[in-house]
Amino acid sequence: MKRILLMSSMLLATQLMAQNTIRLHQYPVSNKSDVIDQYFGQSIADPYRWLEDDHSPETANWVKEQNGMTMDYLSQIPFRDKVNKELTRMWNYTKFSSPFKEGDYYFFYKNDGLQNQSVLYIQKGMEGTPEVFIDPNKLNAEGTSSLGSISVSKNQKYVGYAVSNAGSDWQEIHVMELSSKKKTTDMISYSKFSGISWKGDEGFYYSGYDKPAKEEEKYSAKTEFQKIFYHKMGTPQSADILIYEDKDHPLRYKGAFLSDDERWLMLSISEGTDGSELMYKDLKDKNSGFNILCPGFSTNQEFVDVIDGAFVVNTNFNAPNYKLVLIDPKNPDPKNWTTIVPEKSDKLNDVSRVGNQFFCSYLVKACTRVDVYDLKGKFIRTIELPGLGTASGFGGGYKDDHTFYTYTSFNFPPTIFRYDLKTGNSTLFKKAELKTSVSNTVVTQLWFTSSDGAEVPMFVYHRADVDLTAGPHPTLLYGYGGFNIALTPSFSVPISYFVQQGGVYVVVNLRGGSEFGETWHQQGMLDKKQQVFDDFIGAAEFLIKEGITSKSKLAIHGRSNGGLLVGACMTQRPDLFKVALPGVGVLDMLRYHKFTVGWGWAVEYGSSDKKEEFDYLIQYSPLHNLKKGTKYPATMITTADHDDRVVPAHSFKFAAALQEADGGSEPMLIRIDTQAGHGAGKPTSKQIDEWADMISFTMYHLGMEGFE
Repeated sequence: MKRILLMSSMLLATQLMAQNTIRLHQYPVSNKSDVIDQYFGQSIADPYRWLEDDHSPETANWVKEQNGMTMDYLSQIPFRDKVNKELTRMWNYTKFSSPFKEGDYYFFYKNDGLQNQSVLYIQKGMEGTPEVFIDPNKLNAEGTSSLGSISVSKNQKYVGYAVSNAGSDWQEIHVMELSSKKKTTDMISYSKFSGISWKGDEGFYYSGYDKPAKEEEKYSAKTEFQKIFYHKMGTPQSADILIYEDKDHPLRYKGAFLSDDERWLMLSISEGTDGSELMYKDLKDKNSGFNILCPGFSTNQEFVDVIDGAFVVNTNFNAPNYKLVLIDPKNPDPKNWTTIVPEKSDKLNDVSRVGNQFFCSYLVKACTRVDVYDLKGKFIRTIELPGLGTASGFGGGYKDDHTFYTYTSFNFPPTIFRYDLKTGNSTLFKKAELKTSVSNTVVTQLWFTSSDGAEVPMFVYHRADVDLTAGPHPTLLYGYGGFNIALTPSFSVPISYFVQQGGVYVVVNLRGGSEFGETWHQQGMLDKKQQVFDDFIGAAEFLIKEGITSKSKLAIHGRSNGGLLVGACMTQRPDLFKVALPGVGVLDMLRYHKFTVGWGWAVEYGSSDKKEEFDYLIQYSPLHNLKKGTKYPATMITTADHDDRVVPAHSFKFAAALQEADGGSEPMLIRIDTQAGHGAGKPTSKQIDEWADMISFTMYHLGMEGFE
């Protein structure tokens, strides 16, 4: 027994010595300027304003030095290379998307395992031989070009597809002949957040912007005046017809799409990320303009279908959990709406039509339930899913008798099922063959009481032999909490690796999301945003109280709005966490709306241009709440040079200020990826490298051995 204790003590001492061997060089110099802004009588210093210029030599040098220091630090983690190799091995399995059907053809994505981008395949009929249709890996050598929207013309003559480079939101739209697979000369530049809606085989509608005044500033300058255009095949973009613009409201998103019968041109308009307006135009009436179907912008509505000249809409008007309604364009007043599927206690998250059935996807305690109805709203059945997880897909046409969907959970890799509309049977279509089994893991759902008395759920994912009550265990806590977005169970290779090493992964369903409808969303937005942070802090305190983890064993992670979450919580409660991983975060709440499409988030956050909103933004803005001499958790900020959603200046300024303010001995690092953006389309190789660095950094500072 003494020998065992001695060996354990020696092992612990060795681990502690290893942790103390990593050298952190002096932080690169971050020059300070005397920039001071005035906000309603308050003087707010912004000494690192110069880092907002992501094209200056000074910023480029700062980025180089910061990355150099970070990579030097990470290279000293003894098991970093092993983590990278193991993630690469686990990632290397064949992945498929749900097929989608267009006429006689099926399209689907496939990745052989480590391809940087998934390849689009086509086959004729269910028994046809799959052929490569578009391989984005061949668009450039680095594999940083990715496919976005894909749209097939009415008679399957053409396929329009959007291409994004280096992870940017900016896209080019190209066209290919389906039969010959030859590109046409048609090409659209300066499109963003756009679909491709075909009118026959003649042309298509899309959303676009004017060419930026300065090409080099397109990744950071405010993006305004989105317009709707029609492109006729065989003509240059300069000849495209302007269909809709709104000169009085430059900060609105606009999307156009045709009904299946091509009679109705629908227009969806929003003033930001929440609240929308639906308009329509009768293309059979040459004198028809756009008419309002559902006025904005206090509610959300989504066009689903047209039945006998009336519009099917999924709306939360007088229904926080949404309902499916039928609207006669001749009598669009809500008092004349006909309810097809009434509001329920669970949120109606998505609706699609296939054949003569509506597929209604609900959120039930942050998991998917799919109910099927006929076109009159008569309930047919609930689709039996494998367990508590997430199901998506259910696309198809009016004549189809089947559809496909993908099901996933934390320990259930994406698996595709074929669903028969007549029988209601789901049959396995494609199953992922993992390189490592996850059958030894379990997922549970726990609830805790937040600061205001609300009950908030969390998913806990861990190895079955890890006794949660016998902690503390190294724990990675993840959250988002905003923009009406739900966090539902999904499979992740790096998270599965972390769990296999004995870690506990927790996803908390914070206010601000859509897990429990619009009420849940509104309880975490605008002046109530602090409640989101209180929920997250409450989740951490619950995990510690229950003995699942401890302050020295707890890491937090979030991306984008979740990066704001991590930034706010680590500045409000730096004592509560050992590791903080704010990714591509919104960290300067006073100036976020001045870059690219940040203005669209004001409906969620508020704007510093208004005093009452400035007053609460300044209270939690991570950049403005760092305090000199405070001991902050070991931090690794992640961002990318082509992120034109949340510009990297947020992370640059926060890193510089954090390094200056920190009074402890933990590292304050920033990892800046190149030829990458906010996350969409990031090549597999870059994903593996980033995750290997984050997991290694986390495991090292949580005292995990690092590799089994």
